[in-house]
Amino acid sequence: MERRSVIRNLAMIAGGSLLLPACKNTPANSSIVLKNIQINADQEKLLAAIASTIIPRTDTPGAGELGAHLFVMKMVDDMYEEDVQQNFLKGLNQLEANTRKRFDNSFASCTADQQQKMLLDIESRKGQTSEILNFYAIMKQRTMEGYLSSKYVLRTLLKYELIPTEKYDGYYPVKNL
Repeated sequence: MERRSVIRNLAMIAGGSLLLPACKNTPANSSIVLKNIQINADQEKLLAAIASTIIPRTDTPGAGELGAHLFVMKMVDDMYEEDVQQNFLKGLNQLEANTRKRFDNSFASCTADQQQKMLLDIESRKGQTSEILNFYAIMKQRTMEGYLSSKYVLRTLLKYELIPTEKYDGYYPVKNL
Protein backbone atom coordinates (compact mmCIF):
# COMPACT_ATOMS: atom_id res chain seq x y z
CA MET A 1 0.00 0.00 0.00
CA GLU A 2 2.81 2.43 0.75
CA ARG A 3 4.31 1.93 -2.69
CA ARG A 4 1.04 2.97 -4.35
CA SER A 5 0.74 6.11 -2.27
CA VAL A 6 4.36 7.03 -3.04
CA ILE A 7 3.76 6.59 -6.79
CA ARG A 8 0.52 8.60 -6.58
CA ASN A 9 2.27 11.41 -4.68
CA LEU A 10 5.13 11.47 -7.21
CA ALA A 11 2.62 11.67 -10.06
CA MET A 12 0.86 14.58 -8.35
CA ILE A 13 4.15 16.41 -7.78
CA ALA A 14 5.23 15.87 -11.40
CA GLY A 15 1.86 17.07 -12.70
CA GLY A 16 1.93 20.08 -10.38
CA SER A 17 5.42 21.05 -11.52
CA LEU A 18 4.25 20.98 -15.14
CA LEU A 19 1.16 23.03 -14.32
CA LEU A 20 2.90 25.60 -12.10
CA PRO A 21 4.52 27.70 -14.88
CA ALA A 22 1.12 28.05 -16.56
CA CYS A 23 -0.31 29.52 -13.34
CA LYS A 24 2.39 32.17 -13.10
CA ASN A 25 0.88 35.62 -13.43
CA THR A 26 2.90 37.65 -15.92
CA PRO A 27 1.74 41.27 -15.83
CA ALA A 28 4.40 42.29 -18.36
CA ASN A 29 2.45 40.87 -21.33
CA SER A 30 -0.26 42.66 -23.26
CA SER A 31 -3.90 41.74 -22.76
CA ILE A 32 -4.29 40.32 -26.28
CA VAL A 33 -2.22 37.73 -28.08
CA LEU A 34 0.14 39.18 -30.68
CA LYS A 35 2.22 37.08 -33.05
CA ASN A 36 4.77 39.44 -34.56
CA ILE A 37 5.37 42.26 -32.09
CA GLN A 38 6.00 42.29 -28.37
CA ILE A 39 4.05 44.91 -26.45
CA ASN A 40 4.16 44.87 -22.67
CA ALA A 41 1.50 46.11 -20.27
CA ASP A 42 3.13 49.54 -19.85
CA GLN A 43 3.24 50.08 -23.60
CA GLU A 44 -0.40 48.99 -23.86
CA LYS A 45 -1.31 51.52 -21.17
CA LEU A 46 0.60 54.15 -23.15
CA LEU A 47 -1.29 53.28 -26.34
CA ALA A 48 -4.60 53.53 -24.44
CA ALA A 49 -3.63 56.98 -23.15
CA ILE A 50 -2.71 58.14 -26.66
CA ALA A 51 -5.98 56.80 -28.06
CA SER A 52 -7.89 58.57 -25.27
CA THR A 53 -6.11 61.81 -26.13
CA ILE A 54 -6.88 61.47 -29.85
CA ILE A 55 -10.60 60.79 -29.19
CA PRO A 56 -11.33 61.91 -25.63
CA ARG A 57 -14.36 61.08 -23.53
CA THR A 58 -17.22 63.56 -23.82
CA ASP A 59 -20.85 62.62 -23.38
CA THR A 60 -19.87 59.46 -25.28
CA PRO A 61 -17.06 57.06 -24.37
CA GLY A 62 -13.61 57.86 -25.69
CA ALA A 63 -11.37 55.68 -27.80
CA GLY A 64 -9.53 54.30 -24.78
CA GLU A 65 -12.73 53.08 -23.13
CA LEU A 66 -13.93 51.41 -26.32
CA GLY A 67 -10.62 49.56 -26.78
CA ALA A 68 -9.44 51.31 -29.92
CA HIS A 69 -5.83 50.82 -28.76
CA LEU A 70 -6.38 47.04 -28.87
CA PHE A 71 -7.57 47.41 -32.45
CA VAL A 72 -4.41 49.40 -33.25
CA MET A 73 -2.21 46.73 -31.69
CA LYS A 74 -3.92 43.95 -33.64
CA MET A 75 -3.77 45.86 -36.93
CA VAL A 76 -0.08 46.68 -36.53
CA ASP A 77 0.60 43.04 -35.64
CA ASP A 78 -1.38 41.59 -38.55
CA MET A 79 -1.33 44.11 -41.38
CA TYR A 80 2.08 45.76 -41.52
CA GLU A 81 5.50 44.54 -42.61
CA GLU A 82 8.19 43.80 -40.04
CA ASP A 83 10.14 47.01 -40.62
CA VAL A 84 7.00 49.13 -40.15
CA GLN A 85 6.18 47.20 -36.97
CA GLN A 86 9.67 47.82 -35.57
CA ASN A 87 9.49 51.52 -36.49
CA PHE A 88 6.08 51.69 -34.78
CA LEU A 89 7.61 50.34 -31.56
CA LYS A 90 10.63 52.68 -31.89
CA GLY A 91 8.30 55.66 -32.34
CA LEU A 92 6.24 54.57 -29.32
CA ASN A 93 9.36 54.31 -27.16
CA GLN A 94 10.74 57.63 -28.45
CA LEU A 95 7.44 59.38 -27.69
CA GLU A 96 7.57 58.03 -24.13
CA ALA A 97 11.22 59.11 -23.76
CA ASN A 98 10.44 62.62 -25.08
CA THR A 99 7.51 62.91 -22.67
CA ARG A 100 9.68 61.84 -19.72
CA LYS A 101 12.36 64.34 -20.75
CA ARG A 102 9.89 67.20 -21.15
CA PHE A 103 7.51 66.60 -18.22
CA ASP A 104 9.50 64.23 -15.95
CA ASN A 105 6.59 61.81 -16.13
CA SER A 106 5.27 59.06 -18.36
CA PHE A 107 2.71 59.96 -21.01
CA ALA A 108 -0.02 57.94 -19.29
CA SER A 109 0.62 59.76 -15.98
CA CYS A 110 0.67 63.26 -17.48
CA THR A 111 -2.28 65.61 -17.27
CA ALA A 112 -4.66 65.89 -20.21
CA ASP A 113 -3.16 69.28 -21.16
CA GLN A 114 0.37 67.87 -21.19
CA GLN A 115 -0.76 64.91 -23.30
CA GLN A 116 -2.44 67.25 -25.77
CA LYS A 117 0.69 69.42 -25.96
CA MET A 118 2.81 66.39 -26.81
CA LEU A 119 0.45 65.26 -29.57
CA LEU A 120 0.04 68.80 -30.92
CA ASP A 121 3.83 69.06 -31.17
CA ILE A 122 3.82 65.88 -33.24
CA GLU A 123 0.99 67.25 -35.39
CA SER A 124 3.04 70.40 -36.06
CA ARG A 125 6.04 68.19 -36.96
CA LYS A 126 8.51 70.45 -35.17
CA GLY A 127 11.58 68.64 -33.86
CA GLN A 128 10.16 65.13 -34.32
CA THR A 129 11.93 62.08 -35.68
CA SER A 130 10.56 60.12 -38.62
CA GLU A 131 9.82 57.16 -36.32
CA ILE A 132 7.57 59.29 -34.09
CA LEU A 133 5.82 60.82 -37.10
CA ASN A 134 5.22 57.41 -38.70
CA PHE A 135 4.08 55.96 -35.37
CA TYR A 136 1.64 58.79 -34.82
CA ALA A 137 0.24 58.60 -38.36
CA ILE A 138 -0.51 54.88 -37.94
CA MET A 139 -1.81 55.36 -34.40
CA LYS A 140 -4.16 58.19 -35.35
CA GLN A 141 -5.51 56.48 -38.47
CA ARG A 142 -6.10 53.13 -36.79
CA THR A 143 -7.54 54.72 -33.63
CA MET A 144 -10.18 56.53 -35.65
CA GLU A 145 -10.89 53.39 -37.67
CA GLY A 146 -11.19 51.27 -34.53
CA TYR A 147 -13.40 53.84 -32.80
CA LEU A 148 -15.76 54.28 -35.75
CA SER A 149 -16.10 50.52 -36.28
CA SER A 150 -16.68 49.74 -32.60
CA LYS A 151 -19.91 48.11 -31.54
CA TYR A 152 -20.93 51.10 -29.42
CA VAL A 153 -20.51 53.65 -32.21
CA LEU A 154 -22.18 51.53 -34.87
CA ARG A 155 -25.17 50.60 -32.76
CA THR A 156 -25.67 53.66 -30.59
CA LEU A 157 -24.36 56.68 -32.48
CA LEU A 158 -24.73 55.71 -36.13
CA LYS A 159 -27.80 53.47 -35.75
CA TYR A 160 -26.34 50.86 -38.09
CA GLU A 161 -28.87 48.31 -39.35
CA LEU A 162 -27.61 45.16 -40.99
CA ILE A 163 -30.91 44.69 -42.78
CA PRO A 164 -33.03 47.80 -43.40
CA THR A 165 -36.42 47.62 -41.77
CA GLU A 166 -38.27 49.53 -44.48
CA LYS A 167 -40.67 47.36 -46.38
CA TYR A 168 -39.95 46.71 -50.05
CA ASP A 169 -42.87 47.61 -52.32
CA GLY A 170 -42.59 45.83 -55.67
CA TYR A 171 -45.66 47.61 -57.04
CA TYR A 172 -44.36 51.11 -56.50
CA PRO A 173 -44.91 53.13 -59.70
CA VAL A 174 -41.82 54.01 -61.67
CA LYS A 175 -41.73 57.45 -63.26
CA ASN A 176 -40.90 57.67 -66.94
CA LEU A 177 -37.61 59.37 -67.53
